[in-house]
Formats: sequence, structure tokens, C-alpha cells
Amino acid sequence: MMQAHVEIRLYASLKPKSPENADRFPISPGMTVGEIIRILGVSDAEAKLIFINGVKGTPDSILNGGERIAIFPPVGGG
Repeated sequence: MMQAHVEIRLYASLKPKSPENADRFPISPGMTVGEIIRILGVSDAEAKLIFINGVKGTPDSILNGGERIAIFPPVGGG
């Protein structure tokens, strides 16, 4: 099976869950953002905002490799 890579950025309270290989995180083409989120130990509720190459995505977004993924937790405050 061919291996691809994505760049993963976790922000705010999710940052400690960033993998060491966040710049070249290995994936299988066809994986979803949700699968990566679960691999990293982030719950669906914690991954409130997802951006793929700067465009809003969802946990169901399919990845092919080469994407930049940014994941933000829910924003607190008043």
C-alpha cells in the first residue's frame, strides 16, 4: 500500500497531543481526518474546527497526502 504524508497542526489545548512527526505524518491515501484525530487521541468533541489547506473541513474529509491540516478545540470565553 502506498504511503503518503500530511502536515498536522494542533492548536491551544490540543497542542500537547501533536505527534513528533507532525510535519510529515504518515497516512494511507483515502484516510479521513476523523481517523487521524482518533489516532492522535483527540475526541470528536475536542476537534471543533478543522481546516485542510486553509479551507474548512470535517472529520469525514478524505485525505490523499500532501495536505496541511489544522485542528482547533472549541473556543472558550464570553
